[in-house]
This record gives sequence, C-alpha cells and structure tokens, in this order.
Amino acid sequence: MVNDKEIVTKDEHTTDVESISSRPEITPFVDIYENEEEILLVADFPGVDQEDVEINFEKNELTIAGEAFAGIQKSWSPTHREFSPADFRRSFRVSRGVDVENITAEYKDGVLNLHLPKADSLKP
Repeated sequence: MVNDKEIVTKDEHTTDVESISSRPEITPFVDIYENEEEILLVADFPGVDQEDVEINFEKNELTIAGEAFAGIQKSWSPTHREFSPADFRRSFRVSRGVDVENITAEYKDGVLNLHLPKADSLKP
C-alpha cells in the first residue's frame, strides 16, 4: 500500500520562526535517480511514522524532515535506551526546471519516495 504525502509550498514572502530542539538532528541517507520525465529522491527515515514526515518547498529549496520515534515517546516511558530519539532533516536546492505544482510523494516502511517531475521545457 502506498501512502500519499502532502507537499507544503510557501511563497517568497512567508517567514517562519526557527525552532530549537534538544533532540539530535540526523542527515538522512538519500539516493537520487533521474529519467526523461522526473527526478526521484529516495530517503531513509527509520523510526519515523507517516504523520511525522514533513516536506516543504520554499524559494527553490526542498526540505524533507521527520521526527523519529515520536509516537513511542508520547505513550511509553523508557526503561533502557541505547538509541536517542532524533530529528531527520535534509535540504536541497532545486532547479527551476522542476514542475513544483506536480511534486508527489509516497511514504512506506520508513522510506520516502519523492517525485519531482521535470518541466515540459526540459523534457526531450
């Protein structure tokens, strides 16, 4: 089963306040593939629930983020912990040749597949 993710786009006049977290931040591993139609970004987000994945596109910068083990922390108290819950975050500069309005994503089993379709002007 493939789950769709919402892509949040912001215009150039939007400003956000930077948040500070005491949790460690991890750069997720990412593979990037390309064909004639699109660029496919595949990111590993182990321990991240679908509702804790964020995808933002602002000023030609794509940011993917996720909060690992957030669901467990809300309902369980640790008795022994060898892995500290962490936040995943990675940003990419995106070419103007990407059709931003048609970006899609699926998230399953800790893997985010983000489809960045090429603009018609870049297609053969």
